[in-house]
Amino acid sequence: MNSFCVLGLMSGTSLDGLDIAAVEFTNTNDSWQYKLKATETVSYPKPLLNRLRIAVELTIEEHQILDVDFGQFIGEAVNDFKTKHLIDIDFVCSHGHTSHHKPQQGVTQQLGDAKAIYQKCKIPVINNFRALDVALGGQGAPLVPIGDQLLFAEYDFCLNLGGISNISYVSEGHRIAFDIGMANMPLNYLAGKLQKEYDKDGEIAFTGKVNADLFALLNELDYYALNPPKSLGIEWFKSHFRPVLDAFDCSLEDKMSTVIEHNSYQIFKVISEICETKTAPKVLITGGGIKNPAFKLSLTKHLERCAEVIIPNKELVDYKEALIFAFMGVLRFKGARNVLASVTGAKRNSSSGDLYGFNS
Repeated sequence: MNSFCVLGLMSGTSLDGLDIAAVEFTNTNDSWQYKLKATETVSYPKPLLNRLRIAVELTIEEHQILDVDFGQFIGEAVNDFKTKHLIDIDFVCSHGHTSHHKPQQGVTQQLGDAKAIYQKCKIPVINNFRALDVALGGQGAPLVPIGDQLLFAEYDFCLNLGGISNISYVSEGHRIAFDIGMANMPLNYLAGKLQKEYDKDGEIAFTGKVNADLFALLNELDYYALNPPKSLGIEWFKSHFRPVLDAFDCSLEDKMSTVIEHNSYQIFKVISEICETKTAPKVLITGGGIKNPAFKLSLTKHLERCAEVIIPNKELVDYKEALIFAFMGVLRFKGARNVLASVTGAKRNSSSGDLYGFNS
């Protein structure tokens, strides 16, 4: 098969909802092309959302039940999507929702049981994309760089702003990628203190001012001095980043403004150091963070000093990760490599993902 129509499913650390992208992939002369056929974000019912938020704190039994419940939710969302858009799907490629990520301890877990998904939608499922890489000694993250390499090679940098910021680029012929730091996760946390799910239109951040002392404290966090490969999870936010925010005495508005400036500075720092070897590099920026006007203003002000900033159409901003997980599923189905050791630090490249329902 050289043509596939598959669903890519992604639930990010921001918990904005389940992103679904129906993508048609074709391969001609060993070159891949894609076409986004339909996209949608499905909101989480409040009870499910609350359980996902505390997934890292659940007991083993509670976590197993949530795994199945979330899989059933995904399967129902797939059914609704397929009925609404009248698209024939070859298979479903589900990233799921990361509840635990401690690769140094050989642990990574993505919620969304494949059997539960399949029982609801009766479409074959590929999921659990991170586990094999972690077993091979890798970070299991970031995973999207294979898509950056094969689908978005015209850009020097691919930057994604989800709950966490991550970057992908080529250095000395090898694809390099890692989590830079925070993006939406601390912003949503601060907005929650005002009973808001997020800072709509940057309204909170725009009323605050950058606090130089808090800015300096955040920049001193040890993670930023580590060399890649490296990756982050919600555990690091809760154990290292959030305590600094909680302990510091300034207004919530100033904290929001300071976190945005901190995020932007860390991203700029990474790109500007690499930019010294590139001429007029192009930075493709996607993910929910770039839709926050305050974050966008701060980040572009920094980056335009060293690079050309490219923000694509809204559909690609919102669904690039779901699109690439769909692509990873296609590569896995074909037995092709879809996780790069140069990115994760694993012993070797791998074709990662578990297949379920293909022989049914």
